[in-house]
Amino acid sequence: MAKLYFHYSTMNAGKSTLLLQASYNYIERGMATMLITARLDLRAGHNQIASRIGIGAEAESFTSETDMFEMVKKRLDSGPCACIFVDESQFLNEAQVWQLARAVDDLGVPVMCYGLRVDFQGKLFPGSAALLALADEMREVRTICHCGKKASMVVRMGPDGTALHDGDQVQIGGNETYVSLCRRHWRAAMGERV
Repeated sequence: MAKLYFHYSTMNAGKSTLLLQASYNYIERGMATMLITARLDLRAGHNQIASRIGIGAEAESFTSETDMFEMVKKRLDSGPCACIFVDESQFLNEAQVWQLARAVDDLGVPVMCYGLRVDFQGKLFPGSAALLALADEMREVRTICHCGKKASMVVRMGPDGTALHDGDQVQIGGNETYVSLCRRHWRAAMGERV
């Protein structure tokens, strides 16, 4: 039975690595997959999913205007596909998550979404909120804070190395911009302004 999965975590937990590994496992067994990522994240290049450990693969890309159901249906119409993988799923909007749920329900294909749960201010991304509400199964991908505890939050660092409190929810960046922390150290970095 096909399901909608949400694998979530903070930055640098290995979500893209897990996605690429899972897709590879299908391909190694002779099954086709479809990889999708957000068009606005071009750190790995256009239509690419890449992990910071050096592995990557080509992908289709989505924008806020993409009909995810139609994208998946078009792929399935072209031939068998065992699983759909969506990276950077926090950038989906609520309607797109419903479209992916419909693809699972009506087209019978599993969809595995990988993304951040919360932004640098501790607020849910719209795509993540919808996935938390609609996913059949959720799995936390864990990483650790500098203190050794589980990191569940992320701070956005300014040029001077201090945590930023304000700004757009979406700002593409990596280790130079974001640091994953446990809640206690996130609160300390944010100066208890939350």
